[in-house]
Amino acid sequence: MEQILHAYYDDNAKKLHRVVDRILLKYGGVPEKDLDDFYSLANEVFADAIKRYEGTRNFDTFLYSCLLNKIKSEMTRRNRIKRGADRITISLDALIGEDENTTVGDVIADSVTVEKIVFEEKEESFSKRMLLYLSRLSKLQREVLKRKTAGYLPGEIRKDLQISKKEYAECNAAIRSYRSVSVLF
Repeated sequence: MEQILHAYYDDNAKKLHRVVDRILLKYGGVPEKDLDDFYSLANEVFADAIKRYEGTRNFDTFLYSCLLNKIKSEMTRRNRIKRGADRITISLDALIGEDENTTVGDVIADSVTVEKIVFEEKEESFSKRMLLYLSRLSKLQREVLKRKTAGYLPGEIRKDLQISKKEYAECNAAIRSYRSVSVLF
């Protein structure tokens, strides 16, 4: 048993870490920050495997199968947690309420919005980023943005600009799209 311990834990557990790394590669790897978690898990598995080892087969093979099962279970558990978080997220563009074009983002109270940032200043004083953002919007999208900033309701904007619910929704999507907004960051 002492030979096995030395083999796996000499040189700061290098051999044990190599086995864990090889298994993790099968699953596409993990971020560097999570490696220590898996190395700690491997230490626990190693301690358990050494207690249960009967000597009937090669210890390396026995440990590898124990580690593989434990790491696979841990990866599944972590992915399940991530999927659970994804299920409870709601898009800001999700439609709500009586008005079919009112979105979650429209009703969240916030004093700072892209719309207000865009039209609080005179266009001459806009930064290069803001000008680039505005250049990515069509004339209709700019008009929708101006009215939203002024506090108009979706129905009022549609009536004022004589556009359909679909056109209004498309303008909102373009105003908030990552492609457009990303230049502001």
